[in-house]
Amino acid sequence: MKILFYNHTGQVSGAERLLLMILARLHRDAVEPVVVCPEQDSLAEMVSDLGVPVETLGALEARFTWQVNHLARYCKSFFGVIRQFRRRVITIEPDLIHANSIRAGLVATAATYGLGTRVVWHLHDMLPLHPLSTLIRVFALLSSRTRMIAVSEAVARNFRGRFSSPLKNRVSVILNAIDLEKFRPDQTARRVIRRELRLREADPLIGIVGQLTPRKGQLELLRAFGQALPEMPHTVLLVAGAPLFNRDHEYLKTLERTALELGIRDRVRILGARNDIETIMQALDVLVVNSNVEPFGLVILEAMACGTPVLAAAVDGIPEIIEHDRNGWLVPPQDEGALAEAIIHLSRQPELRARLTEHGKQHVAAHFSAERYLTELQAYYRLSANFNWKALPADSTPGQAEAPKFA
Repeated sequence: MKILFYNHTGQVSGAERLLLMILARLHRDAVEPVVVCPEQDSLAEMVSDLGVPVETLGALEARFTWQVNHLARYCKSFFGVIRQFRRRVITIEPDLIHANSIRAGLVATAATYGLGTRVVWHLHDMLPLHPLSTLIRVFALLSSRTRMIAVSEAVARNFRGRFSSPLKNRVSVILNAIDLEKFRPDQTARRVIRRELRLREADPLIGIVGQLTPRKGQLELLRAFGQALPEMPHTVLLVAGAPLFNRDHEYLKTLERTALELGIRDRVRILGARNDIETIMQALDVLVVNSNVEPFGLVILEAMACGTPVLAAAVDGIPEIIEHDRNGWLVPPQDEGALAEAIIHLSRQPELRARLTEHGKQHVAAHFSAERYLTELQAYYRLSANFNWKALPADSTPGQAEAPKFA
């Protein structure tokens, strides 16, 4: 089966890390992958390093907005990329297209109109409350060639929205996973990264890892850390990640300015982009995930596998991973006071951190391995290629346990 994977951006974040894991582990005797993505940034090179053919096209510019000048530019970008992508599909002749985002799904479905190619949208994000979100759902419903894989139940519910009944059988859930071999406890790595950061082994280190953007909550964490610091004056906060979009560069400046204004700049390390996240994880005593929107949270699995306890806001897909006071610690979202109290509480409870760590490692190994993920995904691919989606019964979707009767 030939599968065309389309990623609308060449930058690498959570969705792209998952795509790279998929490409590295696909059974090549059953699946012939081809990737289409923009040529700029690092994704095309990383895919090529895996021995997977890469076709490039222009980058897609698209954001939720009502500003007429931006809408016109985004529409022009959409139509241009759609034309380019259609030419790639006609040349490649895939059996199935795996579109690695909602935007990629829109392009792939529109570009294959009249070609009969089946398209799977991989839903990594939450649709915002916006009229355009309704239009996206309607567009998805109108194409009988289109199905969706959601990375969490929260994402599936969000995408269905007010169309819960008609979209029920279009959206399947395959929970994300990680390469457990890449994220293993490593005391040597812990010592190396702490030396790089000029930290003693005894210095408490908490961190937040991910794209620098308001929805990830780095600013609120800075303020909560400022509240907690008098109770744990030797603690350091590490912020790893980089802004990906223009407005996020202003956010980075806000973070730096806030650290100065709070008088905590000497206790905060803003590292920027890193390609050694698994090593960074080893150095932390607690990972904080403070998102106000979080479709899943791959970084939580990575921390658990590394043996790092996780403190997270109970939002969207996060409670599907973390059970409070068992394999992690949950706080209400957007509550800086509760976050500061939790930071202090965990810093004073080494036995609690050890218990959360042990249960976290067990949980991620049992439920979120790459082997489990690829088994479910490849079964979904096989079924998607072999049955008539138009004849899909009301109680089944591709990838569910009962679906083999359509093979």
